[in-house]
Amino acid sequence: MSSPETTFSPDFKPLPYWWDASPQQPATNETPPREADVLVIGAGYTGLHAAIETARAGLSTLVIDAEAAGWGCSTRNGGQVSTSVKPSFAALRRRYGRDLAIAILREGQASLDHVTGFVRAERIDCDFSVVGRFHGAHTARHYDILARDCESRHPGFETGAYMVPRSEQNSELGTGAYFGGAVFPRHASLDPGKYHAGLLRVARTAGVRIVSHCPATDVARTGAGFEVTTPAGRIRAGKVIIATNGYTGSLTPWHRRRVIPIGSYVIATEDIAPDLMDRLFPTNRILSDTRKLVYYYRPSPDRKRVLFGGRVSLSETDPRKSGPKLHAELVRLFPELAATRISHSWAGTVAFSFDTLAHCGEDKGLFHAMGYCGSGVGMAGYLGSRIGRCAAGLDPDPGAFSRRAYQTRPFYTGSPWFLAPSVAFFRLRDRLGF
Repeated sequence: MSSPETTFSPDFKPLPYWWDASPQQPATNETPPREADVLVIGAGYTGLHAAIETARAGLSTLVIDAEAAGWGCSTRNGGQVSTSVKPSFAALRRRYGRDLAIAILREGQASLDHVTGFVRAERIDCDFSVVGRFHGAHTARHYDILARDCESRHPGFETGAYMVPRSEQNSELGTGAYFGGAVFPRHASLDPGKYHAGLLRVARTAGVRIVSHCPATDVARTGAGFEVTTPAGRIRAGKVIIATNGYTGSLTPWHRRRVIPIGSYVIATEDIAPDLMDRLFPTNRILSDTRKLVYYYRPSPDRKRVLFGGRVSLSETDPRKSGPKLHAELVRLFPELAATRISHSWAGTVAFSFDTLAHCGEDKGLFHAMGYCGSGVGMAGYLGSRIGRCAAGLDPDPGAFSRRAYQTRPFYTGSPWFLAPSVAFFRLRDRLGF
């Protein structure tokens, strides 16, 4: 096995691959206005989609962010767009009953449709493509579980999914590591950096004021709404939208107690020969598997590199340390890539919730949408848009993800002490095939 030193290419960058084409915007030292109808905290997918809705409804809208706009997972993700709901219909029905289970799954499909329609309507150049997903079964038992789910045609949620047996797997993916898998033909891919840059353009055109490197340090209610404190001064706002997801902190303790911040780690390889890429990834699909500690990967939009992500450590670590571990997993799946080095290695923080579902809602003018559980490329924009319409008074119902209690746990304050033992447990389960 290669040493960590030889795993990295000479031009290695500990930064997201997407930032090469879409570099982060520098600080402008801009002073925010003293007043806005709507103040959005967080300039990622959620915040920008919400702001576009409120601005287009005629409300003065300000977005602030503690870092560069899009510095978080909005430009650090793998660019996979799915239906964004992890629990199965059967699991949702047991929890919430048939009607709400169907409504949640329909919202998941709507999130995928939202991104597809938005990118096309706003003419965002972000390498968007409906490529489908191959979801590999890491054991024969998991193949059977996938097959049963594909055979169950749930009302109101037709995925078009179909099974690919192990004997035909090479038509989808050049590895023998899986026991076949399921194809979800409507799932899509995009370049997250270009998508976010397009969102910035659309938001500014709509009249949204965006001030980066301007952290909110306090949110206080007033008689007329809210007063938000920043290093650049206080801002009065009629309504506030919390759009911080995995970066939710002490600013809003109620939300912080309800998100579980988890680091997700990604590498990009150096260029791969076209014939090898065609052999390993003949369909250009996005890819994932049935492990609890899932790996997600795909060819880059230009099909020159492989982007490979997942969780490889018990606790948070440095991308220089996670990179070689991810590379080892990539080589386990594709031994032909053993000599291919890492050009980029980075991390982002996703937000899980205790019920593994996204949440949105309002508390007397304080709105939120978060907890996307690692599937935020589609859901963040969709729920951001829904909560923005709600804040603008266009639609009082933000949808099925607001119809359940947003759970926390006793004594949990936002620091997931239980993460390391949970990762160790799920890793053992994956190895044993459970």
